[in-house]
Amino acid sequence: MMINVDGIRFHLEVSGEGFPLVLLHGFTGDSSTWASFFDKWGSHSRLIVPDIIGHGRTESPDDLKHYQIESMAHSLHTILEKTGVHQIDLLGYSMGGRLALTFAVMFPNRVRKLILESASPGLETEREREFRRMNDAKLAKFIVDEGLNSFVDYWEDISLFQTMKRLPATVQNKIKEQRLKNSPQGLANSLLGMGTGSQPSWWKELGGLNCEVLLLTGEEDLKFGHIAKAMAARIKNAKWMIVENSGHAIHVEESEKFGTIVSDFLSNKL
Repeated sequence: MMINVDGIRFHLEVSGEGFPLVLLHGFTGDSSTWASFFDKWGSHSRLIVPDIIGHGRTESPDDLKHYQIESMAHSLHTILEKTGVHQIDLLGYSMGGRLALTFAVMFPNRVRKLILESASPGLETEREREFRRMNDAKLAKFIVDEGLNSFVDYWEDISLFQTMKRLPATVQNKIKEQRLKNSPQGLANSLLGMGTGSQPSWWKELGGLNCEVLLLTGEEDLKFGHIAKAMAARIKNAKWMIVENSGHAIHVEESEKFGTIVSDFLSNKL
Protein backbone atom coordinates (compact mmCIF):
# COMPACT_ATOMS: atom_id res chain seq x y z
CA MET A 1 0.00 0.00 0.00
CA MET A 2 1.02 3.64 -0.48
CA ILE A 3 0.60 6.39 2.13
CA ASN A 4 1.09 10.09 1.45
CA VAL A 5 3.10 11.95 4.10
CA ASP A 6 3.74 15.66 3.46
CA GLY A 7 3.50 15.12 -0.28
CA ILE A 8 5.82 12.09 -0.34
CA ARG A 9 4.41 8.67 -1.20
CA PHE A 10 5.66 5.95 1.15
CA HIS A 11 5.33 2.29 0.29
CA LEU A 12 4.67 -0.22 3.07
CA GLU A 13 3.69 -3.83 3.43
CA VAL A 14 1.13 -4.78 6.10
CA SER A 15 0.40 -8.37 7.08
CA GLY A 16 -0.18 -10.69 10.02
CA GLU A 17 -2.23 -10.31 13.18
CA GLY A 18 -1.46 -9.29 16.74
CA PHE A 19 0.42 -6.48 18.47
CA PRO A 20 1.99 -4.19 15.83
CA LEU A 21 5.63 -4.83 14.90
CA VAL A 22 7.35 -2.24 12.69
CA LEU A 23 10.36 -3.49 10.69
CA LEU A 24 12.99 -1.05 9.39
CA HIS A 25 15.53 -2.20 6.79
CA GLY A 26 19.15 -1.09 6.38
CA PHE A 27 20.86 1.17 3.82
CA THR A 28 20.35 -0.12 0.23
CA GLY A 29 17.57 -2.46 1.48
CA ASP A 30 13.79 -2.25 1.28
CA SER A 31 10.74 -3.89 2.83
CA SER A 32 11.51 -7.18 1.06
CA THR A 33 14.47 -7.52 3.45
CA TRP A 34 12.01 -8.98 5.94
CA ALA A 35 9.80 -11.02 3.59
CA SER A 36 11.16 -14.40 4.71
CA PHE A 37 9.98 -13.63 8.27
CA PHE A 38 6.43 -12.61 7.38
CA ASP A 39 4.87 -16.02 8.05
CA LYS A 40 6.72 -16.64 11.33
CA TRP A 41 6.34 -13.19 12.85
CA GLY A 42 2.93 -12.58 11.25
CA SER A 43 1.55 -15.44 13.34
CA HIS A 44 1.98 -13.32 16.50
CA SER A 45 2.35 -9.71 15.25
CA ARG A 46 0.72 -7.31 12.84
CA LEU A 47 3.69 -6.44 10.62
CA ILE A 48 4.10 -2.89 9.33
CA VAL A 49 7.04 -2.74 6.94
CA PRO A 50 7.87 0.55 5.18
CA ASP A 51 10.41 1.36 2.53
CA ILE A 52 12.47 4.11 4.18
CA ILE A 53 12.68 7.34 2.18
CA GLY A 54 15.04 7.03 -0.80
CA HIS A 55 14.64 3.25 -0.88
CA GLY A 56 12.44 0.70 -2.63
CA ARG A 57 9.12 1.99 -3.90
CA THR A 58 9.01 5.00 -1.57
CA GLU A 59 9.68 8.25 -3.38
CA SER A 60 13.12 9.87 -3.50
CA PRO A 61 12.63 13.66 -3.33
CA ASP A 62 15.48 16.06 -4.06
CA ASP A 63 15.18 18.10 -0.86
CA LEU A 64 17.60 16.74 1.75
CA LYS A 65 15.47 17.96 4.65
CA HIS A 66 13.14 14.98 4.10
CA TYR A 67 16.06 12.58 4.65
CA GLN A 68 17.08 13.90 8.07
CA ILE A 69 16.65 11.04 10.52
CA GLU A 70 14.34 13.08 12.78
CA SER A 71 12.21 13.96 9.74
CA MET A 72 11.95 10.29 8.80
CA ALA A 73 10.97 9.48 12.41
CA HIS A 74 8.18 12.06 12.14
CA SER A 75 7.10 10.49 8.83
CA LEU A 76 6.97 7.08 10.51
CA HIS A 77 4.84 8.58 13.28
CA THR A 78 2.43 9.94 10.66
CA ILE A 79 2.32 6.54 8.90
CA LEU A 80 1.32 4.91 12.19
CA GLU A 81 -1.35 7.55 12.78
CA LYS A 82 -2.78 6.94 9.31
CA THR A 83 -2.82 3.18 9.82
CA GLY A 84 -4.56 3.52 13.19
CA VAL A 85 -1.63 2.24 15.25
CA HIS A 86 -0.58 3.71 18.58
CA GLN A 87 1.94 1.61 20.48
CA ILE A 88 4.36 -0.69 18.65
CA ASP A 89 7.20 -3.11 18.92
CA LEU A 90 10.04 -1.84 16.74
CA LEU A 91 12.88 -3.68 15.02
CA GLY A 92 15.59 -1.97 12.99
CA TYR A 93 18.72 -3.19 11.23
CA SER A 94 21.83 -1.00 10.84
CA MET A 95 20.54 2.31 9.34
CA GLY A 96 17.03 1.14 10.22
CA GLY A 97 18.28 0.50 13.75
CA ARG A 98 19.50 4.07 14.04
CA LEU A 99 16.08 5.22 12.81
CA ALA A 100 14.33 2.88 15.27
CA LEU A 101 16.37 4.28 18.16
CA THR A 102 15.67 7.82 16.99
CA PHE A 103 11.93 7.07 16.95
CA ALA A 104 12.11 5.55 20.46
CA VAL A 105 13.93 8.64 21.78
CA MET A 106 11.52 11.08 20.11
CA PHE A 107 8.29 9.16 20.79
CA PRO A 108 9.01 7.05 23.90
CA ASN A 109 5.36 6.34 24.70
CA ARG A 110 4.89 4.74 21.30
CA VAL A 111 7.42 1.92 21.76
CA ARG A 112 6.78 -1.15 23.91
CA LYS A 113 9.79 -3.24 22.86
CA LEU A 114 12.81 -2.18 20.80
CA ILE A 115 15.08 -4.57 18.88
CA LEU A 116 18.29 -3.15 17.44
CA GLU A 117 20.25 -5.37 15.06
CA SER A 118 23.83 -4.21 14.40
CA ALA A 119 22.94 -0.62 15.20
CA SER A 120 24.46 2.39 16.93
CA PRO A 121 23.28 5.60 18.62
CA GLY A 122 25.48 7.64 16.27
CA LEU A 123 28.91 9.16 16.88
CA GLU A 124 29.70 10.82 20.19
CA THR A 125 31.91 13.75 19.10
CA GLU A 126 31.47 16.47 16.50
CA ARG A 127 34.94 15.67 15.14
CA GLU A 128 33.88 12.07 14.45
CA ARG A 129 30.63 13.24 12.87
CA GLU A 130 32.40 15.75 10.61
CA PHE A 131 34.84 13.09 9.38
CA ARG A 132 31.98 10.69 8.68
CA ARG A 133 29.98 13.36 6.84
CA MET A 134 32.97 13.95 4.55
CA ASN A 135 33.24 10.24 3.77
CA ASP A 136 29.49 9.91 3.19
CA ALA A 137 29.57 12.90 0.84
CA LYS A 138 32.31 11.16 -1.20
CA LEU A 139 30.21 7.99 -1.35
CA ALA A 140 27.12 9.96 -2.39
CA LYS A 141 29.11 11.58 -5.20
CA PHE A 142 30.41 8.15 -6.23
CA ILE A 143 26.84 6.85 -6.59
CA VAL A 144 25.79 9.81 -8.75
CA ASP A 145 28.96 9.91 -10.87
CA GLU A 146 29.72 6.21 -11.33
CA GLY A 147 26.23 4.74 -11.18
CA LEU A 148 24.42 2.23 -9.02
CA ASN A 149 26.09 -0.89 -10.43
CA SER A 150 29.57 0.34 -9.57
CA PHE A 151 28.48 1.47 -6.12
CA VAL A 152 26.76 -1.81 -5.23
CA ASP A 153 29.90 -3.72 -6.32
CA TYR A 154 31.95 -1.48 -4.04
CA TRP A 155 29.45 -1.65 -1.15
CA GLU A 156 29.24 -5.43 -1.15
CA ASP A 157 33.03 -5.64 -0.94
CA ILE A 158 33.55 -3.53 2.19
CA SER A 159 34.90 -5.28 5.28
CA LEU A 160 31.56 -5.04 7.12
CA PHE A 161 29.97 -7.49 4.68
CA GLN A 162 32.80 -9.98 4.12
CA THR A 163 31.01 -12.73 6.04
CA MET A 164 28.10 -12.52 3.59
CA LYS A 165 30.39 -13.92 0.89
CA ARG A 166 29.90 -17.31 2.57
CA LEU A 167 26.22 -17.26 1.60
CA PRO A 168 25.06 -19.30 -1.42
CA ALA A 169 25.47 -17.48 -4.73
CA THR A 170 21.69 -17.53 -5.24
CA VAL A 171 21.18 -15.60 -1.98
CA GLN A 172 23.93 -13.09 -2.79
CA ASN A 173 22.50 -12.52 -6.27
CA LYS A 174 19.00 -11.95 -4.88
CA ILE A 175 20.33 -9.31 -2.47
CA LYS A 176 22.22 -7.59 -5.27
CA GLU A 177 19.14 -7.57 -7.52
CA GLN A 178 17.14 -5.90 -4.76
CA ARG A 179 19.85 -3.28 -4.13
CA LEU A 180 20.00 -2.42 -7.82
CA LYS A 181 16.28 -1.58 -7.83
CA ASN A 182 16.89 1.46 -5.61
CA SER A 183 17.09 5.03 -6.84
CA PRO A 184 20.71 6.28 -7.16
CA GLN A 185 19.61 9.77 -6.08
CA GLY A 186 17.63 8.30 -3.20
CA LEU A 187 20.64 6.39 -1.88
CA ALA A 188 22.92 9.39 -2.32
CA ASN A 189 20.51 11.62 -0.44
CA SER A 190 20.13 8.99 2.29
CA LEU A 191 23.88 9.07 2.88
CA LEU A 192 23.87 12.87 3.02
CA GLY A 193 20.74 13.24 5.16
CA MET A 194 20.54 10.11 7.30
CA GLY A 195 24.17 9.01 7.56
CA THR A 196 25.81 8.34 10.91
CA GLY A 197 27.64 11.67 10.70
CA SER A 198 24.48 13.64 9.92
CA GLN A 199 22.23 12.30 12.68
CA PRO A 200 22.35 13.49 16.31
CA SER A 201 24.28 11.46 18.85
CA TRP A 202 21.81 9.60 21.10
CA TRP A 203 24.38 8.23 23.56
CA LYS A 204 23.24 10.54 26.36
CA GLU A 205 19.60 9.63 25.76
CA LEU A 206 20.13 5.88 26.18
CA GLY A 207 19.69 6.06 29.96
CA GLY A 208 16.22 7.57 29.49
CA LEU A 209 14.82 4.64 27.51
CA ASN A 210 12.11 2.87 29.51
CA CYS A 211 11.05 0.25 26.97
CA GLU A 212 12.53 -3.23 26.88
CA VAL A 213 15.52 -3.30 24.52
CA LEU A 214 17.18 -6.22 22.78
CA LEU A 215 20.59 -5.61 21.19
CA LEU A 216 21.71 -8.17 18.62
CA THR A 217 25.19 -8.38 17.11
CA GLY A 218 27.03 -11.02 15.11
CA GLU A 219 29.95 -12.85 16.66
CA GLU A 220 32.24 -11.76 13.82
CA ASP A 221 31.07 -8.12 13.77
CA LEU A 222 33.55 -6.85 16.36
CA LYS A 223 32.91 -3.16 15.70
CA PHE A 224 29.18 -3.33 16.43
CA GLY A 225 29.73 -5.78 19.24
CA HIS A 226 31.87 -3.15 20.95
CA ILE A 227 29.14 -0.55 20.36
CA ALA A 228 26.43 -2.86 21.73
CA LYS A 229 28.45 -3.58 24.86
CA ALA A 230 28.70 0.16 25.55
CA MET A 231 24.99 0.64 24.82
CA ALA A 232 23.95 -2.21 27.10
CA ALA A 233 25.83 -0.59 29.96
CA ARG A 234 23.74 2.59 29.60
CA ILE A 235 20.25 1.19 28.91
CA LYS A 236 18.22 0.17 31.97
CA ASN A 237 16.17 -2.65 30.42
CA ALA A 238 18.65 -4.01 27.87
CA LYS A 239 19.50 -7.55 26.85
CA TRP A 240 22.48 -8.07 24.54
CA MET A 241 22.82 -11.26 22.53
CA ILE A 242 25.74 -12.29 20.33
CA VAL A 243 24.76 -14.58 17.47
CA GLU A 244 27.39 -17.16 16.52
CA ASN A 245 28.62 -17.70 12.96
CA SER A 246 27.37 -14.30 11.85
CA GLY A 247 28.64 -10.89 10.88
CA HIS A 248 26.71 -7.63 10.44
CA ALA A 249 23.58 -8.92 8.64
CA ILE A 250 22.40 -11.51 11.16
CA HIS A 251 18.89 -11.71 9.68
CA VAL A 252 20.44 -12.97 6.42
CA GLU A 253 23.43 -14.95 7.67
CA GLU A 254 21.61 -16.78 10.48
CA SER A 255 18.00 -16.15 9.51
CA GLU A 256 16.35 -19.08 11.31
CA LYS A 257 18.12 -18.32 14.57
CA PHE A 258 17.38 -14.60 14.19
CA GLY A 259 13.69 -15.21 13.57
CA THR A 260 13.37 -17.37 16.68
CA ILE A 261 15.22 -14.88 18.90
CA VAL A 262 12.90 -12.06 17.80
CA SER A 263 9.76 -14.16 18.36
CA ASP A 264 10.99 -15.27 21.79
CA PHE A 265 11.79 -11.71 22.85
CA LEU A 266 8.38 -10.45 21.77
CA SER A 267 6.61 -13.27 23.59
CA ASN A 268 8.66 -12.82 26.80
CA LYS A 269 10.48 -16.14 26.41
CA LEU A 270 13.96 -14.58 26.53
